Amino acid sequence: MVRHRLEGDAADPTEAARSVLVLHATDPATVYLSVLARCRDATFDDVAAALYEERALVRMMAMRRTLFVVPQEQVPVVHHAASLDVAATMRRRIVKELTTGPTDPELTDDVATWLKETEDEVEEALVRLGTASGAQLAKAVPRLRTALLPRTDKKYDVRRAITSQVLVLMGTEGRLVRSRPLGSWTSRQHTWATGSSYWPEGIPEPADARSRLVEGYLRRFGPATEADVAWWTGWALGTTREALAALDTVETPAGLVLRDDVDEIVPPPPCAALLPALDPTPMGWKERDWFLPEDPRPLYDPYGNVGPTVWWGGEVIGGWAVRPDGSVAVRLLADRGAAAAHAVEEARSRLESRLGGVAVVPSFPTPLERELRATSTS
Repeated sequence: MVRHRLEGDAADPTEAARSVLVLHATDPATVYLSVLARCRDATFDDVAAALYEERALVRMMAMRRTLFVVPQEQVPVVHHAASLDVAATMRRRIVKELTTGPTDPELTDDVATWLKETEDEVEEALVRLGTASGAQLAKAVPRLRTALLPRTDKKYDVRRAITSQVLVLMGTEGRLVRSRPLGSWTSRQHTWATGSSYWPEGIPEPADARSRLVEGYLRRFGPATEADVAWWTGWALGTTREALAALDTVETPAGLVLRDDVDEIVPPPPCAALLPALDPTPMGWKERDWFLPEDPRPLYDPYGNVGPTVWWGGEVIGGWAVRPDGSVAVRLLADRGAAAAHAVEEARSRLESRLGGVAVVPSFPTPLERELRATSTS
């Protein structure tokens, strides 16, 4: 609760992001709601300014092939420790698809070179345009409209333009950056900017990037087990152990901590926090039983994605949802007394006011979130 700023005492959106190292950004709304939970004075405009005007925060594909928002000073570490490996896998996959599958138009035998030429054209077009959407780039670079054709008669096997795949690959390699959304802060559509407009000299490569990433993780999420680190980074166990071996850690009953970080924190009085779906705090460990209610199933979708959670004193005691009319509904799954219930109600009312009537629907609805969203306000 202290380190992750769940008391709402972060000074600004960037400090809120630093408190958890990186913000989970698969769902665009999560970024804003995660910041608001940690920074009681922040507005949606403040978060957008940190992302798109100050560029203090950058949206990147990284660990576990997941989208994150990363503080600018952590970009080199995250890029070289995680993003480039993900990009290499993505490049192999798209080259294989274009080489082995039917395409329209048909491609030359040297697909790898063709793809690199396409990427160069995209970057040149974006330099001319400044920022552009995927549709605008596909218009400027006809090669992006190349389509992978169906191989079967399955309903899901449809004609697919490679536009998104190529742009995401270039973003993961740092040649492109996801910029302003096409619409409101909840929009899942966005524009692109060149990586060179963010890093004119390129993204510098730090020494021991993987160990530095794990060090940053342990300072915010330790104690954590070896399995936690491997899951959070998306690395193989051997890679995880190599990165950990470069750090001075201490084994505790709860997991590993950095040796210079063994002092216990004196917990403050418990406080309530409403964290959004896929928030980095509940997504920070592989094993989560120690902070979840006895039956956590209502809080997760079938794929293990966590929904909106209600926190009190370092544990999850319920869930919440935003109804279509913009009101916030809460259900407690554990009774922690009148003080907890009162604090949760205050947090619910405060969030409802900050949302200003905007209805937020997570990308991965959970059973409890669906149920609460369907309930009437009367």
